[in-house]
Order: sequence, then structure tokens, then C-alpha cells
Amino acid sequence: MIKIAVLGATGYAGIELVRILSAHPEAELKILGSQSFDGQPISEVYQNFAHVLDMNCEKLDLERVAECDVAFTALPHGASKDVIPSLIEKGLKVIDLSGDFRYDDIKVYEKWYGQEHSSPELLAESVYGLPELYRDKIKKARLIGNPGCYTTCSILGAYPLLDSGIGSPDNIIVDAKSGVTGAGRGLGLGYHFCECTENTKAYKVATHRHTSEIEQELSKAAGCEVMISFTPHLIPQKRGIFSTIYVNLNKKCTAEELTELYREFYKDEYFIRIKEPGKLPETKHVAGSNFADIGIVVDERLDRAVILSTIDNIYKGAAGQAVQNMNLLFGLDEKTGISGAGFYL
Repeated sequence: MIKIAVLGATGYAGIELVRILSAHPEAELKILGSQSFDGQPISEVYQNFAHVLDMNCEKLDLERVAECDVAFTALPHGASKDVIPSLIEKGLKVIDLSGDFRYDDIKVYEKWYGQEHSSPELLAESVYGLPELYRDKIKKARLIGNPGCYTTCSILGAYPLLDSGIGSPDNIIVDAKSGVTGAGRGLGLGYHFCECTENTKAYKVATHRHTSEIEQELSKAAGCEVMISFTPHLIPQKRGIFSTIYVNLNKKCTAEELTELYREFYKDEYFIRIKEPGKLPETKHVAGSNFADIGIVVDERLDRAVILSTIDNIYKGAAGQAVQNMNLLFGLDEKTGISGAGFYL
């Protein structure tokens, strides 16, 4: 059994990790880290765990954590980079759900996050935890930067087209929508029920941090620097990311041809589902699952591909993908514990 610490266990991503791992056949939850709920049973903080998980939350104790094999750090951006060096020194493998260890270039991180990075040597070592692209590196890593939700959805959607050379790296537009859980569990007026229900709003237009993360990975696909126009929106639902990606084509293609391109690129990927031409993904089809659904449309008048990509933001966009990475780290079938269908209803 893999002994596990979840630090930041009572946030939305953290508690989704706990939910998945509590039923994982090879996982043994040892520590549920929470500063806010120290000493409280997890089944009182989240009452869906009654009769399922009998554990108390506890403050960070490095000596206790050192008894584990792996730590998931579901901490706020900036906090992870201060904790993770000590975890690595204790010999743990670490899967970080913040943005602190996702970047190839420290200057890019510091520009977009507005703070110095205190562990540049670990940033240089960390592996970007998108299994569909970096599976072999993930297997050998001791520190994984688990990708963000907007980024996972958008990168998976655009990558094959740019990698093939058929998609132009110029003037890419990503128009994305997120469920409210993407904002986390912290209180804020903008996330109150009356502010969100029956309302859709854009935010951080042209300034969202995930822009840089998407650009980093799509630049690798294209083999040149890629800059995108990224606009995120908050929509009145709990779960889901829906990215509509506009990519100009370097040659005329049909939707059928591009669909075949995507099927070939992701042919061995259980968690990637490519829609038939004429069929489009919906967030309901992926909610509560680790799947990414992708549909392709060609606007023949403009020689432009419209890629529609959907995931569950706190499952494939956070906790589920983190468990997928853990499975790879410990030599398990990467589908273990996360292979099921979504909620739908």
C-alpha cells in the first residue's frame, strides 16, 4: 500500500483527492493536513465521509509526514514552494497541485505570479504532470507540478493540431468557461450564490496566470514561441471546464481529417475521448471523471479549426490527474482508482 499525506485536504481539490484516494485499492491515507480544521474529524468537516473515512485533520508535522511515501500538496500558490523542499529532503515523492512547480523558466513564473521563487533548483527538476505528454518523465520523477484546470483542457485540445504543423501558431484564441469550484473554497463576494447564479462573467481578461502555462506547452508543440489570447469566464455551475479554441489552418482540411489526426495522436490514451465529426462535447459528459472529451469543427470559410475541449476542473483538472500521476510514479496501471464514468446527473 502507498502511504499518503494530503496537505490542504479540506479545500475543494484536496477533498476530491481524499474522496478518490479513500477508495483507491493501493492507497492508504495516513495524514489529512489542514491548518483550519486541526483536530476535527474529516467526516464533520465534510459529512459525506460519515461511515467512509474515520480520520482527523491535523496541522503540518514534518516528522509525521516523513512516514509517508508521497505527499499531495493542495496548498495555495506560493505556499507549496516553501513546504516542498522539506518534504523532498525527507525522501518523499511530491505531487504539487499549485502553480509553483509547473514552469520551465523561473522568470516566467515570477512575472505571472508576482513573487520570487524560493526553490529554483527544484523548479528546474520538477516534471510537468500531464501524463498524455510526459508519461515517461513522470515515472522517474520525485516532484511533479500537476497542471491547472484551464491549462489541461486547453493544452490537450490544441496540442495535436500544432504538433502536426497543420495548425498555425499565430493568433490562437482560447475562450474558456469554468465552474465555480475553480475559485476554491475561500469566501469572496463574487462567488456567493446570488452573484453567480443566472450569471456569466469574464474575469482576468488577457491577464490570467494560466495563459503562461498554456503558452509554455503549446510552444513545445509548435516548435516556436506561441502567444495566445485567453479569456476565462465564470459560469453558474459547480464543476467543469469548457474551452473553445480557435486555430487558423496552414492548409485546407475537413473535420473528418482533423478528427482522424486527433484519434491517431491520442490512440493509446484511455482518458482522451475524441468525438465523431458533427458531435460536440458537454461538461455533463465528463463531470466526476478523469476524461477529457474533444470535438473538432472546421470553419471552411475562414480555414480555421474550432476545437472544443471539456474536462471536470477538480477531477482531470486537479485531483484525478494527480492520482493518475501517482499511479505512474509507483508503477501502477495509471487508470487505477480513476477509470470510472462521470456523474452525468
